[in-house]
Amino acid sequence: MSQRTCVMISSWNGVPAALRAGEVIAGGGGMLEALVRGIGVVEDDPEEMSVGYGGLPNEDGVVELDAAVMDGPMHRGAAVAGLRGVRSAAAVALEVLRRTDHSLLVGEGARRFALALGFKDEDLLTPRSRKAWLDWKASLSDRDAWISPDQATSGFGRALWAGAADPGTSPDSPDSPHAVPPPGQSRAAAPNVPFTFGTIHVSGLDANSDLFACTSTSGLSYKIAGRAGDSPIIGAGLYCDNAVGSAGATGRGESVMQVCGSHAVVAAMEAGRSPTDACLFVLKKIADRTREKRLIDEHGRPNFNVTLYALRKDGETGSASMHEGYEHVVARGSAVETRPCAFLFEKRTQRH
Repeated sequence: MSQRTCVMISSWNGVPAALRAGEVIAGGGGMLEALVRGIGVVEDDPEEMSVGYGGLPNEDGVVELDAAVMDGPMHRGAAVAGLRGVRSAAAVALEVLRRTDHSLLVGEGARRFALALGFKDEDLLTPRSRKAWLDWKASLSDRDAWISPDQATSGFGRALWAGAADPGTSPDSPDSPHAVPPPGQSRAAAPNVPFTFGTIHVSGLDANSDLFACTSTSGLSYKIAGRAGDSPIIGAGLYCDNAVGSAGATGRGESVMQVCGSHAVVAAMEAGRSPTDACLFVLKKIADRTREKRLIDEHGRPNFNVTLYALRKDGETGSASMHEGYEHVVARGSAVETRPCAFLFEKRTQRH
């Protein structure tokens, strides 16, 4: 019986990762290794300001990385969070999986583990990302990650920067047309302050029909030091069940965590939903359970984005975003293409 074609699904920024992963697989490498090495290409790219080297830092000007891997056949995942000074966060997460009985290493412990294995210790700020942080510091007023207790319970007024987004745009790339300024501040008013809570996620199905997943991120721009989003949380930022499928998430991690987003997508596929419908089902759950008014627009919709990615055991893929206008990447064999995401809420046009 002939082997099946490998399939991968990734976030919009995953084309280089998919191409490199394909090369690794063609050379005889396993799928999980291929995913990690593919994501490593993006982690190494100083122009990608939401992942790895050159990622936008926390509020103290320090880049903190989160990453996770999951091995479907073993039904085991591992992750690092708040990793400083080591750009290859996904590879460190893979070593946690391979070399330890732990599932999550954080902060200084994760850093010491990586250095003990020979990973390079370096400053992850590039001149470009350092300038972005300095420009952010210069413009800082009420637009950081802190909120008042009143905002946390009632939340009237401006949306929290950490969750704010024009529903018709994507926050995943600070220099694309999808860049998101702080709430109440237009792109023209803040041209030097890029912002992202982007991530790279890739799920893969190998020729033996086994499933694997990997994520990596520098997390929310200018976050409070020590903040970790959904990406390093197994069941939130990624999850795979080798009998069912794999899923991942990008966007506002705090909202994904509240519903165990990636696990919920896989559970929805197990219940019989298609990959796309499973993503839409979980997005609706996130939207319905967003209660804080600072996170809701004037139309009652979440003012942030989440994008979910799903890969079923039979090779069918699907992706959906909270809002219209997002994309994902699918690789099937050597063919790699960018596709539009399904969406929960369409763009609203101005009416005069």
